[in-house]
Amino acid sequence: MPSATGPQRIVCLTEEPTEVLYALGEESRIVGISGFTVRPPRARKEKPKVSAFTSAKIDEILALEPDFVVGFSDIQADIARELVKAGVEVWISNHRSVAGIVDYIRRLGALVGAHEEAEAYARRAEAHVADVERAAAALPRRPRVYFEEWDEPPITGIRWVAELVRIAGGDDVFPERAEKPLARDRILADPSEVVRRSPDLILGSWCGKKFRPEKVAARAGWSAIPAVRDGELHEIKSPIILQPGPAALFDGLDALHRIIAAWAATH
Repeated sequence: MPSATGPQRIVCLTEEPTEVLYALGEESRIVGISGFTVRPPRARKEKPKVSAFTSAKIDEILALEPDFVVGFSDIQADIARELVKAGVEVWISNHRSVAGIVDYIRRLGALVGAHEEAEAYARRAEAHVADVERAAAALPRRPRVYFEEWDEPPITGIRWVAELVRIAGGDDVFPERAEKPLARDRILADPSEVVRRSPDLILGSWCGKKFRPEKVAARAGWSAIPAVRDGELHEIKSPIILQPGPAALFDGLDALHRIIAAWAATH
């Protein structure tokens, strides 16, 4: 049963707090969610959708009388400021790593008085990551991977994605960019740099729209890339990889490992 301690009326501005709270059995506390929420599927049917990612329905959020609002990153700073000015307590997490995601599960659980459940869930996530890492260590070869999270302009993968690529058995070709927390610092001013780094796999997850491998393959000079030559362009759905929550550590990591293991088996 949900604890009587901690906030009782929570609005989740992004997907990951909703997924965590449902997993902990604390979904009754949630009074509003992000319109992008897909996990768990029943959340969309049960909870009103009051935010996107860069915008939110402030009046509708306030009408829900939340005692706690959870969001993510600098991109939601303006939303957070409006809610704080209205007297609402807001927590904007800013984790960007695999370890940060696991810690986020523990912290959110502690905030709602579900420490033991959160600890068990975090340990499950850690064990799954370790299992995939062991399986990846047995692969005969590691591919070089270019991960693209947006196409116009091309934006390389954020830190937790690069870490998950490594755990799954590959090597991100832009490790220096993965350390940059802001998307603007991961924009490829010169897309031909991907050609020079010669990835074996191209993985696309264009946040909010379908990945188009044929458009990527048609970029000037990209026919020389091994991944393009071999037809190794794959989509990973953004809800399971681009949100810094449990989805990335379970389904997202598994999707990465399946693609990488299949490549290793044929090369």
